[in-house]
Amino acid sequence: MVPELGVIEGYFGRPWRHTDRKRLLTQLRELGYSWFHHAPKADAFLRRRWRERHPPAAFAELADLSAHCRSLGMRFGIGLSPYELYRDYAGPAKSDFFSKLRALDEIGIDHLAILFDDTRGDVPDLAAREAEIVHAALASTRASRVVMCPTYYSDDRMLDVVFGERPVGYLDDLGRRLDPSVGVYWTGEEICAREIGTGHLARVAESLRRKPTLWDNYPVNDGPQMSRYLHLRGFTGRPSVIGTHIAAHAINPALQPYLTLIPATTLVTSYREGPAYSYMRAFREAARELAGDELAPMLEEDLHALQDLGIDRLGDERQRLRQRYLAVNHPMAVEVVRWLDGADTADSWVEEA
Repeated sequence: MVPELGVIEGYFGRPWRHTDRKRLLTQLRELGYSWFHHAPKADAFLRRRWRERHPPAAFAELADLSAHCRSLGMRFGIGLSPYELYRDYAGPAKSDFFSKLRALDEIGIDHLAILFDDTRGDVPDLAAREAEIVHAALASTRASRVVMCPTYYSDDRMLDVVFGERPVGYLDDLGRRLDPSVGVYWTGEEICAREIGTGHLARVAESLRRKPTLWDNYPVNDGPQMSRYLHLRGFTGRPSVIGTHIAAHAINPALQPYLTLIPATTLVTSYREGPAYSYMRAFREAARELAGDELAPMLEEDLHALQDLGIDRLGDERQRLRQRYLAVNHPMAVEVVRWLDGADTADSWVEEA
């Protein structure tokens, strides 16, 4: 079974350019992806400054993006992170929340995602507070679908280390309280899961009382460590049989929009081919189709350097690779050069999250 496929632009780092985003979404739609959630961590008006409206130019871009998605037959959504609203959901904060929802409705959204990730959650009644906010959004928004991301969106203990110990029974409590129509994002056994299996998904679905919507943190390459690598290989560790255990499968893309298309294509191939899927063959076919006969062999030859060694261990090879890709006229080659120049690594940008 091929589940519904989507994309959530939920990475840290510089957001894609508007023109690149539109071009990429057109190609993703042709591949079979049916929805897109706009939620880049660098958009402060969706995170720490969520109470404020987007500036007119940014608002106009979002409205244009919505119209573009709909012209493709692709559903458009926005991910709102109402920063720590659950700590004081009353009075002015509640009023600001409803004002924000009205502003998002003006943009034109098919989906609304309420995201509680990357905030502290060590409060005993966290699930009840988050469910109350989600239900308020569900009753107010004109979006046809509401999905939420829990504060603890994975079994990964790193979340407890960074954001405080999760409340006992949090996931079961959340599943019991949430309206059955609300989707729930889940990344897997780890934040960046090496593999996602049916046994794990069945256990999560039992706790949530619904199939999870998979937030797959591949090929995303944000943050201080991951931004120093390019994620190009075909998907692995996601056997096609998981399709019957999830509500949908969304990928969190890389900082490089055009290079993202290669692994994104292999996910479609994986579900289509099932047990016959071969990740390197899928990579080669996707690279040939998307990068062309000149660039595709280069990407395969340099795959170990780009994805495994990373920018810090290239040494003198870094300059050689730069000249190699600089000679190719293709958007993907431009992205490789930009990455080699260090323009996409986490130390090159200042985050306002």
